[in-house]
Amino acid sequence: MGNERHHTPRLLLRGGLVIDTAPHPVVHPHTDVLVEAGRIAAVGRDLPLDDSDTGLEVIDARTMVVLPGFVDAHRHLWQGVLRSAAVDASLDGYFSRVLGDLAGRFTPADVHTGNLLGALDCLDSGITTVQDFSHVQYSPEHTAAAVEALREAGIRAVFGYGYPVFDESARQADWVRKARTAHFPSRDARVTMALAPVGPSFTPPEAVREDWLLARELGLPVAVHVSAGPVAMRPITALREQGLLTAGTLYVHGNSLPDSELRLIAESGGAVAITPAIEASMRFGAPMAGRLRRAGITTGLGADAVTSAPGDMFSQMRAALMSSHFDGDRDGGGDGDGDGLALKAADVLRMATAEGAAALGLGEEVGSLGVGKRADLVLLRADALNLAPVAHDPIGAVVTAAHPGNVDTVLVDGRAVKRGGRLLYENLGGVLAEAHRATERLGASSP
Repeated sequence: MGNERHHTPRLLLRGGLVIDTAPHPVVHPHTDVLVEAGRIAAVGRDLPLDDSDTGLEVIDARTMVVLPGFVDAHRHLWQGVLRSAAVDASLDGYFSRVLGDLAGRFTPADVHTGNLLGALDCLDSGITTVQDFSHVQYSPEHTAAAVEALREAGIRAVFGYGYPVFDESARQADWVRKARTAHFPSRDARVTMALAPVGPSFTPPEAVREDWLLARELGLPVAVHVSAGPVAMRPITALREQGLLTAGTLYVHGNSLPDSELRLIAESGGAVAITPAIEASMRFGAPMAGRLRRAGITTGLGADAVTSAPGDMFSQMRAALMSSHFDGDRDGGGDGDGDGLALKAADVLRMATAEGAAALGLGEEVGSLGVGKRADLVLLRADALNLAPVAHDPIGAVVTAAHPGNVDTVLVDGRAVKRGGRLLYENLGGVLAEAHRATERLGASSP
């Protein structure tokens, strides 16, 4: 293992400015958080401290904002070695350059490096859970490399087994079955599995049915990109007509869908992951956050592709907040009755934590500070120049002013993966060196 795991069976975060996010974001000043056996054991002021208890580590959090770890609900981690390779590209340019050219050159070793680099980047910026939509499964070896990297990094992840967009020969049901059996024997592990097929917007109905039935056979949730066409102009309706519209499905983007399709998602118990920075830069359509809130749909935030946009959740929260003030219903494929639901900072923070966790089916485990939940926590330096004085509106400050440099400590299952502003990964230099070598071999910088 390349990650230093400091085992902390009992940990007390003392006197922090605690922000819980469920049922709604609320601030608790001067509050302690007790962690036992990887879970939150208590939250409150002046929790009793037994000085004779040598098994308890105390962290002075009086200058810290303490909040649940961020949840990235949609990200292609394998593209970690392709950072900023397509910043000025359109969606068509991204498809051509990244998915049509570079993806096909990835070896299993490249996938391992990309996933490891991407996962460590997540942890470094306070993202403790990520949905890895991994549409680079060219072989079982690619899959093994991707999953191994997730476990090595120490992040909580939902590995979305995805088919390469431009290689139909890699759409192999037996490979999916093998991955399910070989890499995910336990349902309660930190890294779990989903199926991430191409879906009804882009593939024929018969292929869609095969994929959804495969997910049912293996007991896997589904994560899928959706838009109005080019194959199914009403992809959610198409799923309903085939009897495939089920609860627990995560739909990604959907900017061009009409409100009638969003209502079907809501009625079916589905959720949506939006990636506001990518959706704006690649012109997917009008912002989605307000429309989804109006429809009553659980919504998570994601970074999507670091080829073209920032990878930290602070950037995604700001993009979601600011873009929600734009009423673009007609441009976005709505029914023309106007959006009119600008978000508040608290709404966005909840999307980045509790709602994102619920969207991934992990709401009972992470995303807020409820007693018994996994101790996935982030501590931000409240005395940093860009945050101080944080007391006016701590939630607003986290959403609009904080950045990854403020992340002091990150815990996953109560174990520190970052402390004192330093990522606790013993071979970070080696990972970066491998990333540079992969970039040179892939020729990612060439036009």
